[in-house]
Amino acid sequence: MSHNQTLYNMLDDNEEILWSGKPNLKCFILESIFNPLLPFAIIWALFDAFFIGALFHKGVPTTQTPVLPIFFIGFFALHLMPVWIYLGGVLFSFLKYKHTEFLVTEKGVYVSGGFFSRTYQHKSFAELAPASIHQGMIDQFLGVGDVFFPTHQNDTPFPNRRNSRPSGITICDIPDYQEVYNLVKELQQKHSI
Repeated sequence: MSHNQTLYNMLDDNEEILWSGKPNLKCFILESIFNPLLPFAIIWALFDAFFIGALFHKGVPTTQTPVLPIFFIGFFALHLMPVWIYLGGVLFSFLKYKHTEFLVTEKGVYVSGGFFSRTYQHKSFAELAPASIHQGMIDQFLGVGDVFFPTHQNDTPFPNRRNSRPSGITICDIPDYQEVYNLVKELQQKHSI
């Protein structure tokens, strides 16, 4: 496993790592593919494919200059932008996966992520409210789960962890989610005494 050096540099010199991990790659990618934008992208692509097919079936009207065919290519390339955005999100999920890593130490929870810009989060156990476990459909199918650690700032459970910046921390798509939940729960109890 390649370690995210910046995340490890955030640790204190005497801070012990009790658990470290990355998301399950298959789940991470499948959640990127089967996101709410998928049906919209499919309908949009089919709609444009119908018009492109009808246009070329009839034959693209040509003039003495190739302006009209170039216009149609440019128009549909732009008109398909929602499909390109969806496909880009799926492709960039591989890069985002590469930069996503989780650490639990005796002092708190650390998370790194992002694809173009990187995010490094740390929350001490004093900042974290009791954790919650979440398993979506894909999580259940692959036997993984998410552990969400809200802060005491009234976070809602399970925000859209990929597109927002909640003040809590989510460790997502891990196979040992129950063990991580129990470990953090035990560490939170020790720190609350």
